[in-house]
Amino acid sequence: MHTATVDLLLDYEVTHPAHFLFHIEAAFHEGHNILEERLTITPSMKVRTHSDERNGNRFVRLDAPKGVLSVNYHAKIELNPVAVPLHLDESPVTSVPDDVLRYLMPSRYCESDVMSRVAQQLFGHLPHGLSRVRAIETWLHESIYYLPGFSNSTTTSQEVFVQRAGVCRDFAHLGITLCRALNIPARLVVGYVYFDEPPQDFHAVFEAWLDDRWVLFDGTKMAPIDRLIRVGTGRDAKDVAFATIFGAVVMTRKELTIDQGDRLVAVPADASPPALSLV
Repeated sequence: MHTATVDLLLDYEVTHPAHFLFHIEAAFHEGHNILEERLTITPSMKVRTHSDERNGNRFVRLDAPKGVLSVNYHAKIELNPVAVPLHLDESPVTSVPDDVLRYLMPSRYCESDVMSRVAQQLFGHLPHGLSRVRAIETWLHESIYYLPGFSNSTTTSQEVFVQRAGVCRDFAHLGITLCRALNIPARLVVGYVYFDEPPQDFHAVFEAWLDDRWVLFDGTKMAPIDRLIRVGTGRDAKDVAFATIFGAVVMTRKELTIDQGDRLVAVPADASPPALSLV
């Protein structure tokens, strides 16, 4: 088992009263235990919380008045990663559980229906199972260039395939798309994990359904995947944005510190662009 500490600070300038939906707390998930956590909102105000029973996603909603809003999340997490067997089979579509079937469908950022021919050309000839998804993961790492700032919040997996560059969520979206196009259920997972470069931020990976279990994959290979602290799980980035904002708001600071024992990093607000979903 491994213990990690997360400290996240978000500051906003609220031009007019706005509604926020935050998705920053560690998920309720069997892969880790939340030993301690604290969410501080300044100025003090009433908040509403709810969780997604299907995936363990946790949400905080609040109405912020005009002025400065500061959100600080602190957590100490004990990770309990499960070893992945060397051999896992793909599940026939007829045996995919009802609550997993949705992860076979195309979604906003993962156009698996129009990428079917590409997926078959690249991976259709490979033996089915874990090794085929590993091949997708390796192909992403070798074929897509990690380039912060190259893509944006509307970039889809098809665009990533053509442009051959993007950030972690782009790698994950393309991995999901290729899996779904091969009739392998797949979904997006975001969370906290330490990595050396580029500057620390939320990290996105993908998860594939194999032999009646979910298995994590990371095409960027930027960090040990068994150290990921899961925050959100969904069809694609629209389900797991760390902040969805309704109103006129500017983020003025984002600082994330992750201590995973032998690894510690703190990053100032201007180190990377915000991963906001603005509505």
